[in-house]
Amino acid sequence: MSFISRMWPLQANAATGSATTTAALVTITAVATATMLSLFRRALWPAHPKIIPSPLHTVIPRLSKLEADRLEYKPDEFPGARDVMTPYGSTRVYEWGPEAGPKVVFVHGISTSCQTLKKLAHALVEEKGCRVMLFDLFGRGFSDGVGDLPHDARLYTTQILLALASSPLPWTGSSAFRLIGYSMGGGIAVHFAAAFPHMVSSLVLLAPAGLIRAENFGVVTRFVFTTGLVPERLLAAITKRRLQRPIAASSKRANHATTTITTDPISASLAEAADPGPDNSTTPLERQVLRYVHWMLDHHPGFVPAFMACIRDAPLVGQEEAWRKLALREPGTTAVILGRADEIIDPEDYATDALPLVGGREHLHWILVPGGHDFPMTHAPETLGAIYTAWGME
Repeated sequence: MSFISRMWPLQANAATGSATTTAALVTITAVATATMLSLFRRALWPAHPKIIPSPLHTVIPRLSKLEADRLEYKPDEFPGARDVMTPYGSTRVYEWGPEAGPKVVFVHGISTSCQTLKKLAHALVEEKGCRVMLFDLFGRGFSDGVGDLPHDARLYTTQILLALASSPLPWTGSSAFRLIGYSMGGGIAVHFAAAFPHMVSSLVLLAPAGLIRAENFGVVTRFVFTTGLVPERLLAAITKRRLQRPIAASSKRANHATTTITTDPISASLAEAADPGPDNSTTPLERQVLRYVHWMLDHHPGFVPAFMACIRDAPLVGQEEAWRKLALREPGTTAVILGRADEIIDPEDYATDALPLVGGREHLHWILVPGGHDFPMTHAPETLGAIYTAWGME
């Protein structure tokens, strides 16, 4: 056997060992890289739990009586409180008024609890003998957050059904109740009435979302929310900081300009809590609601995720298909009530875009009232007057 032939096994073994070492290094590097990327993704795009507990379970039990009395929104804010356990978490529901009275369900907006509708709800009970139901949308007030599902019309339509089913009284069937939706709650109410037209004897939309023109709703900001390009944790921090800003009167109203204002989804959503006039003044209820929004930012871990999820998926823009179905409702059973100074739900834009979809003015009640986007709080008597007109209760 030659020297070369005797050396060949050694060279082959060395080559095999080198290849094995290289493969091991490549494998270790790939595993380490994948691990780092996974950790990086989890840090910046954290996965939310299915159910995010509300302050009712995490904060309220630890408060002293004095601290509880200082809350801007208390667990006994309205009569008839109950917590409804559902597959999506707990929903806080309030129901009161004469059992035999006309039944009315309220749906509030994106950035607040149901306390924005307190003046209207109390008045309907006290003045018209109605039986009213309010509830906190998922991730607001004393309702748990939903962390693993899109916050779209389907989720909130289901929440309405769950609230109705939790009552000891019958709230379903033909013409079972009247539905009032405010802001994003109006967009939700449109979808509910389109899906269950036989249940809703009257649909009242207060500054309803759904047909806000995309170019007026912060196209860039909404793109950031919907594409997922910005890490979730970073976007949540930015959103929280923006929601903590004080609200000032808009330059449009202050300067009486006539050009179209382009706002962003966060500022638009905060207008539900307070929409100051030209003198930057706010009512006591507006200030109370805004303080509670700030309290939620610090104490409801489901609030910011729910808010961001709604910007992505809730019925805020582009809902023409659902609105067209309102034209199929009986004439006079739908009312759209808008604030004359509302820059979010612009009355002129909505008259142009919504009326052709719903059958024209002759098919529904189209009513303008004083005030900005928060007119249910600042101009409750006028809002109630418009509702009573639509219901023939003047």
